[in-house]
Amino acid sequence: MRRVIRLYRRGLGAHLRGLLEYEADFWVLVIAAILMQVVGIVFLSAIFARVPRLNGWSFAEVSLIYAMVVIAEGVGSLFFEGTWRLAARVNHGELDYALVRPYPVILQVMSAEVGLNGFGNLLAGGALLAWGVTHAGIVWNAYSVLLGVVLFVSAVLVKLAINVATNSSAFWLVSPFAIFAYAIHQVGDLARYPITVYSFGIQFAIGAVVPFAFVSFFPVSALLGQARFGWIGLLTPVVAAYCVFVAAWVFRAGLRRYEGAGN
Repeated sequence: MRRVIRLYRRGLGAHLRGLLEYEADFWVLVIAAILMQVVGIVFLSAIFARVPRLNGWSFAEVSLIYAMVVIAEGVGSLFFEGTWRLAARVNHGELDYALVRPYPVILQVMSAEVGLNGFGNLLAGGALLAWGVTHAGIVWNAYSVLLGVVLFVSAVLVKLAINVATNSSAFWLVSPFAIFAYAIHQVGDLARYPITVYSFGIQFAIGAVVPFAFVSFFPVSALLGQARFGWIGLLTPVVAAYCVFVAAWVFRAGLRRYEGAGN
C-alpha cells in the first residue's frame, strides 16, 4: 500500500511540476475557479437577501451544502483529474501503456493529470465551509467532530466514485469526449441546494438513482441533527462504500472489453 501511495504521489507531482512551468496559466486557472465559485455564492446571498429562509434552511446551512459540493469537486479536480481523460485515452488507444505497467490501471488513470482549478475550488469551498460551520449553530463536541470528519470523507468518496463510474462509460461509448459523464456532472449541480426545493422526481434522481445528495444535503442534515433527513445522512458511509464498489465494478467490466489501439 505504501508503494502504491508513493507512486500515486510521484505521478501527481510530475504532472504538477510540468503545469507549474507555466506560472501565468496556473494563476489564471486558480483565480478563474475562485471567481466562478464567488459568482455562485453572490447569487446565493442575493436569494437570501430577499428570502430569510429557503424552505426552512438558513443561509449558513445552505452555505454548508454548497461548500460540500465545491470541495468535493476541488478534490476530484486536483487529485483525480485524470478520470476525465479516460474517454480520450480509450478512444486513442493510450490505455495500452497503462496495461503493461506494474501498477493498478485505475490509479494510473486517476493520476494522469492535475486540474489546477481544484486549487481555487478548495480555497473558495474551504472558506465557505468554515463560515457556514461557525454560523450554522452546530454544537461541537467529540461526537460531532468525529461525525463531521466521517461524513466529509464519505461525501467526497461518493463524488469521486460517481466520476469514475460515469467516465467508465467511455469503454462502451467510444468517443474522445466524456459527454455522458459531463451530462451527469451537470445534474450534480442540483445538489448545491437543499433537495427539498425540487419536485419528487428530481429528489429521487439525485438522492437514489445517482446519489449526489449524499455529497452535500444528507451529510449536512445529519451534522445539523435534523429529524427528517438526519438519519438518512448517517447512511452516507454506507452509500460511499456502495458507490466505490459499483465504480470499481463498472471500471473493471469496461477494462475487460477494451480492445486497445489495434494496428
